[in-house]
Amino acid sequence: QVQLVESGGGVVQAGGSLRLSCTASGIGSTFARNAMGWYRQAPGKQRELVARITSGGGGTLYSDSVKGRFTISRDNTNNKVYLQMNSLEPEDTAVYYCNALVEWTTQGKWSWGQGTQVTVSS
Repeated sequence: QVQLVESGGGVVQAGGSLRLSCTASGIGSTFARNAMGWYRQAPGKQRELVARITSGGGGTLYSDSVKGRFTISRDNTNNKVYLQMNSLEPEDTAVYYCNALVEWTTQGKWSWGQGTQVTVSS
């Protein structure tokens, strides 16, 4: 059973930065064979994929809303994926989740973790 644990969220002023971490356990070496993504869900809205990274880490893709401000990376040795968030805006306020992707789609593959809350004040 794969378990995803997200951390690093908090309250930050607009223009600030946060670095989110996600650790996958119970997956072993399978982690390195999966593309990974960071999602977010704001109150009253659907969960959306904001950043994804290929299994080897050589390719990334971002939603227009975060492009140029967020950077996704991964550490396959330790089964971790990160999201560096700079120039944060109040619109980035949401619960952030990580998950493996079904191939290169927006669909999450594993059971969702608890997420980590990011709150950006204006």
